[in-house]
Amino acid sequence: MKVPKHTPAILAKRRIGLAFVVLTIGCLLSGGIATGATQSPRAKVHGSVNVLYASSLQNILEHTVGPRFHRATGYSFVGYSGASGVLVNEEKAGVIRGDVFISAALAVNNALEGSANGNIASWYILFANSPLVIGYNSKSAFANALRKEPWYQVITRPGFRIGRTDPTVDPKGKLTVAALSAAEKIYASSAVGSVDARTSNIYPEQTLVGLLQSGQLDAGFFYRSEAKAAGIPFVTLGRIRFDASYTVTLLANGPNRAAGASFVHFLLGSSGRSLLLRSGLSVVRPRLIGPRSLVPTSIRTELAS
Repeated sequence: MKVPKHTPAILAKRRIGLAFVVLTIGCLLSGGIATGATQSPRAKVHGSVNVLYASSLQNILEHTVGPRFHRATGYSFVGYSGASGVLVNEEKAGVIRGDVFISAALAVNNALEGSANGNIASWYILFANSPLVIGYNSKSAFANALRKEPWYQVITRPGFRIGRTDPTVDPKGKLTVAALSAAEKIYASSAVGSVDARTSNIYPEQTLVGLLQSGQLDAGFFYRSEAKAAGIPFVTLGRIRFDASYTVTLLANGPNRAAGASFVHFLLGSSGRSLLLRSGLSVVRPRLIGPRSLVPTSIRTELAS
């Protein structure tokens, strides 16, 4: 069989084509595409953001906002949950070091402000609210009664197990005391006051959901968004309304201030607000409390004028 001859021009074109293929494969390998790499190089460069937050936001931040923030920026989300007052004390004592602090009450931030507190925070931004409700275990013997009868009557029945948080360190615990006090006056029910008088029904905030879901409690005081995020059925407090007021700030001692500013910008921006709304929070237009000049420029763009 006669082998066809190749002209110099044809051979030159083939050499150019082969070189292009080799170069293309080299680029793909060096970029990690052909290696099957799945971790973003950006995540390695940027590190992580440490967020101290009220436990009532645990499901929302850990399973929704945190992962979406990581995908959007490359920063890893590292959360520390607890009662707002406890987190403040731990930050001031140097037990933990956060870049961002999210509280469930405006007043808690006062313990971080001023020279007496080391100027750990100098401003904070209100971004969402959520009303206090009673979440209950659907398998409880009292579940049907809670759905149909006045809550302030059901929770005082013999054998009813209701949980609440510590009012000395947790804003939700303080609101619970205020709600019980209001119910005692409005509904002329002295029995409601007995719920507040007991201390055996006080639990750490981060354990209350688990205790309810495991059947160790019939009901507990939660924020509406917290109950929705955990799939807990709830009843409102009727004429009584007390709300969590969620605020966010940057902490002066944070190990990664750039990551902190990026997180706050994401949380207050359109993506973050959309996630919060879908999670059941009542999102408000971000409102600054404190000097605007001390707020990073990237965050100022998200503030109400």
